[in-house]
Amino acid sequence: MKLNFNIDYRTNWGESVYIVASIPQLGGGDEGSAVKMELDGVGLWTLSVDVPEGTPAFDYRYLVRHDNGYVRHEWGCAHRFVPGYDVNTFEIYDRWQEQPYDKPYYSSVFVDCINRRDHRDAPLSIHGGTLTINVDAPMVGSDEVLAICGDNMALGEWDPSHAVVMNDCNFPQWSVNIDFRELDLPFRYKFVILKKDTLQLLSWENGDNRLMNIIPEHKSSALVISGLRLNNSRPSWRGAGVAIPVFSVRSNDDFGVGDFYDLKLMVDWAVATGQKFLQILPINDTTMTHTWTDSYPYKANSTFALHPMFLRLSELGRLDDEGRQRYFDDLAKELNALPAVDYERVNNAKNEFTREIFKQEGAKTLGTLEFKEFVNNNESWLKPYAAFCLLRDKNGTAQFDRWGEYAVYDADKIERFVEDNRTDIDYVYYIQYHLDKQMREVHRYAGEHGVAFKGDIPIGISRDSADAWINPRLFNLDCQAGAPPDDFSVLGQNWGLPTYNWEEMSKDGFAWWKARFRKMSEYFDAYRIDHVLGFFRIWQIPMDAVHGLLGIFNPALPYTPDELRNNYDFWLDIDLQTTPFIMDYFLYDFFGEFTDEAKRRFLISVGYGRFKLRPEFDTQRKIVDYFAGEEKCDKNDRLCKALMGLVDEVLFIEDPYEKGKYHPRISAQFTYIYRSLTDYERWCFNRLYNDFYYHRHNDFWYGKAMWKLPPLIDSTTMLTCAEDLGMIPDCVPAVMSELQMLSLEIQRMPKDPAAEFGNTWTYPYLSVCTTSTHDMGGIRQWWEENRDVTQHYYNNMLHESGAAPRYAEPWVCDKIITLNLQSPSMLAIFPLQDWLSINGILRRENPHDELINIPANPRHYWRYRMHLTVEELLSASEFNGYLRDKIRSTGR
Repeated sequence: MKLNFNIDYRTNWGESVYIVASIPQLGGGDEGSAVKMELDGVGLWTLSVDVPEGTPAFDYRYLVRHDNGYVRHEWGCAHRFVPGYDVNTFEIYDRWQEQPYDKPYYSSVFVDCINRRDHRDAPLSIHGGTLTINVDAPMVGSDEVLAICGDNMALGEWDPSHAVVMNDCNFPQWSVNIDFRELDLPFRYKFVILKKDTLQLLSWENGDNRLMNIIPEHKSSALVISGLRLNNSRPSWRGAGVAIPVFSVRSNDDFGVGDFYDLKLMVDWAVATGQKFLQILPINDTTMTHTWTDSYPYKANSTFALHPMFLRLSELGRLDDEGRQRYFDDLAKELNALPAVDYERVNNAKNEFTREIFKQEGAKTLGTLEFKEFVNNNESWLKPYAAFCLLRDKNGTAQFDRWGEYAVYDADKIERFVEDNRTDIDYVYYIQYHLDKQMREVHRYAGEHGVAFKGDIPIGISRDSADAWINPRLFNLDCQAGAPPDDFSVLGQNWGLPTYNWEEMSKDGFAWWKARFRKMSEYFDAYRIDHVLGFFRIWQIPMDAVHGLLGIFNPALPYTPDELRNNYDFWLDIDLQTTPFIMDYFLYDFFGEFTDEAKRRFLISVGYGRFKLRPEFDTQRKIVDYFAGEEKCDKNDRLCKALMGLVDEVLFIEDPYEKGKYHPRISAQFTYIYRSLTDYERWCFNRLYNDFYYHRHNDFWYGKAMWKLPPLIDSTTMLTCAEDLGMIPDCVPAVMSELQMLSLEIQRMPKDPAAEFGNTWTYPYLSVCTTSTHDMGGIRQWWEENRDVTQHYYNNMLHESGAAPRYAEPWVCDKIITLNLQSPSMLAIFPLQDWLSINGILRRENPHDELINIPANPRHYWRYRMHLTVEELLSASEFNGYLRDKIRSTGR
């Protein structure tokens, strides 16, 4: 059987096109053994290859190699050859697969949810003497079909009512197979979208008529045209959704906290209101101390394991001991009646129940094929995670450097540990198996109802996690990640998380990241990259610092003293400007009435009114540790904060990797050392500061992001969204546009630094529009925070006259919701609290009880829960109908 491959690709000098496939004749799947094609004419590359009769279907790809070693790859899935019947020769014409302009439509959001096709056609049969046309059209709805219509009688003679409906077996690819004897070659044609049940015309594709002018060499050949894409003529799709943490959902069947099965009810509510997205916070296991401090969802002990708190216990069975079962039933009612999550009681109770049900039912589960397949498919992370959990509890700490002989991960040693603790290890497997099973079932349920799940990928990992224990080389454990100062925190944020060793991660093609993304794709259709700026550069803070102000960007291009002097006329005084600047004249501003005591206890005079910190108090970590052992009182709190503030009083920070190079300290204009400069020195400093933070790194960080992000994004078909708030360099929008990542748009946090509010009408299509995030108060709380801001918004954004209402009344919230729904953004996803704010009966009485997180407080207790049940929400038919009509009326 002969296969003639053809592809039109205009190469540059020194480039050649190659093809590689899983069959031996085309390299056996090894890119290094790809077969070079021949250039035939202008831009047409061809290759003829003989394969044995009976060769099964196989995947293949094209690639372009340059003489200098550079290799260019196609975007997306591989091409696929499917054998036929009575075919001696296949003439295959492909197109090079560039990233499509409408890439989001190819994501699982549309393919598996919104445009999901549950009953697909049987595969086409290809015979000799036929023409097969394959076209990608992911935007065809689940109640629609694609058809081909042209100037031949076999194609309806331009009458769409007689167009040939195409096959959706390989959706989003559509195919049609036509006998050559029914066609007059060449011919012109177009694709049309029809209503599935009535075949009513919905739209013609855009553009000129297509021309099919390829004449097969032999009438018995099978001619295959692939790589076409529908030129969609319909308006861009826009949808709405709801955001809520899993732990915040409340239903009648909960155990004091939302669980995975509650998401089924949230899907039902989304369907009832015409919403297409359900967005949740991270769901990975965060158990470190078995206390409420583990409630922070962005500090997981494993980026693969799910949190046991989210199990629906009733799905595991009921205890044979009726007294014990009654005890847990009563406890569930008690905990579920609480206004917020009691993290410790809930998790202790669920752990107690699961251990008892495991003793009763575990052996049955462990013997099933499904359980064994789960363990086999996830063993690479599951076994070390289970060992981590046991060692954490045996040693009373998740700090693995305190685990003695197990402080350093050793696979052979852990293998023996697992076998020696088989029952306890199996319990962890059992819990993760059921979590996986429940989350998969809920995800499947959502997809069947046309609702997409959007998850959250935290930028960091915990330094006391299974990931860091197993692969310490992948992380910089000697520093901390955080964020520069912003609207959330004037001191910056210190997350306490290690940063990534990207150079080490790149050595295996970012395998750890790809595995993390692929695991997430088992439960989600879209994801939000938390702090996407971390892929460009991370805010890195020394281990001895507490505030984020002493951080630096990594990677970065720090200044040399010569560069500062020659380019900015700034003369760096290393002694004065890189160590804390402490002068007598401003100490009262820090310590107030305790100034004299502070001088005696914590400072050393160095003359001329200048001081330095005593060695035992010369870092913020030392200061915090000292006061942790002192009495808790207002005085000590004032002293502690003041001393840490003095440590921040520097103008430059020396680079930890390139000694003798310096970073201007973030927000240095608010320091006393900056105020001590002359006017000219301040002008020079501002020049170098602005250049450093807003211009110097643009190309550098662009390259770093494009090195990391494409392979990670392309490892799954999930829709990529990004949290791009904060200090945004110019290179970020360019990268996000190139990779078609959805930005995050919040009206009260405009991307334009000169604007007080964002203009919802100018939001980009590739964006997620929202009214609030989990890191801020909802509409109602924000409305009460600053009267002047509220008044400006009321007059200038809502275009209302007069004084703004003191509180965000339902009609005000309604207008804000509508304004955001009308934006061009592809997605408008609002917190449940903001959806409810438009209804005076359903919304919570006190909006301050709806706060999920306070970013400035690293010890915040994450415990918010809905004040009503999802069942009550589902029964609010008048409200749900109002939302459905509102969403539809705004084109969503």
